[in-house]
Amino acid sequence: MKETRKQFIAASSLGMKFNFLHLQIAFVVAMFFLLMAAYVSREISRTSSSSRSSRSTEVYDQKKDMINEITSDTTGQTAFSSCDLFSGRWVFDNKSYPLYKGRQCSLMNEELACEMYGRKNLNYQYWRWQPHHCDLPRFDAIDLLEKLRDKRVVYVGDSLNRNQWMSMVCLIESSIPDRPKTLHYNGSLIAFKALEYNVSIDFYWEPMLLESTCDDPTNHRVSERIIRGQSIEKHARNWNDADVLVFNSYIWWRQLKLKILWGSFENVDADRIYEDVEMLKAYEMALTTWFEWLDNHVNRSKTRVFFVSSSPTHNRAEEWGKPKKHKCFYETEPIYEEGYWSMDSDPNMMRLVEKYINKLSSQGFNAQMLNITQLSEYRKDAHPSMHRKFWDQLTHEQLTTPNYHTDCTHWCLPGVPDVWNEFLYAYLLYPPS
Repeated sequence: MKETRKQFIAASSLGMKFNFLHLQIAFVVAMFFLLMAAYVSREISRTSSSSRSSRSTEVYDQKKDMINEITSDTTGQTAFSSCDLFSGRWVFDNKSYPLYKGRQCSLMNEELACEMYGRKNLNYQYWRWQPHHCDLPRFDAIDLLEKLRDKRVVYVGDSLNRNQWMSMVCLIESSIPDRPKTLHYNGSLIAFKALEYNVSIDFYWEPMLLESTCDDPTNHRVSERIIRGQSIEKHARNWNDADVLVFNSYIWWRQLKLKILWGSFENVDADRIYEDVEMLKAYEMALTTWFEWLDNHVNRSKTRVFFVSSSPTHNRAEEWGKPKKHKCFYETEPIYEEGYWSMDSDPNMMRLVEKYINKLSSQGFNAQMLNITQLSEYRKDAHPSMHRKFWDQLTHEQLTTPNYHTDCTHWCLPGVPDVWNEFLYAYLLYPPS
């Protein structure tokens, strides 16, 4: 019996020792798994942090690549790498366009205020230009004003350049409706100023680059257009201090020959020599004088130079299958035929402009041609037609007759010139590297 009890006690003791050993092993295993869990948790956290950092770096790199794509042009031909801004299509977009409301532009020129003068179909305001291989940056007037702070922009040219200038004024004014601004008229010069930014956006009437019988900003309908040869100083002294110059000169040249004066308009007693010159030759003569003056007088490290190509007219309705005398009257849609080109647009004149822009670039100027012709050719729907202020008193019959006083030259605002200024905005804010 005692032996049996001894055996039982021994077995119990052995069992207790065995159970204690199990507890120790269980504790060690539990600690092992706890340590493993902590390690794994730390690694997951580290990996997650690393992944977030990697993704953040990736996003940054993508943005950096986008910026580099915008600014990496080395040819000077476009600010967007591998992208021709001027080759594309019109896309109907009534969500993000127009960029401003015509009636909210208090400074709007009544000749361009088509809605105010009775145009009911406003679809012309809702078309966005979409380049084939990139997007135009969204126009931001405040960003532009900051970029141009303490600077002067001058549009120099004819009424179509004034059309573009008016577009820019409306784009800016609609973004700063309650901020101080001024508008002054002084002969050929119209000066708009955003006072808070000390930015001047001016227009200077100079339709033929040189002095001419068309120089009066109001009374320029003359029986004969005469250009004074090699005379630009009278005009140029009004804009030679500009930081940005935007030129155009095209429609006033559209005749077979022009008369060149070698002498003075003012001094009637002086010897005067007149010469009839073929149009393209006269145009190149004017561009030569323009180039030489810029080359000798303008600070190329400061001033950016733009030349806007010809703005097309839509006076030949037969070109798009309508009665000849209709011009752009009744038109409410663009031309959809890709590559449409009017008989009234002269590519030879634009090639001459391109030639002299390239010469300026070779002389160290930051010069660019804004090639707006082809994209504007499609927009037969976007002219004032009869919906504008006419300075002549017209009868009801004249106002309702499409072949009389129909304006198929200028552009309604908001409208096509806003896109021209979107190009200008792109080049100013994202300049070629």
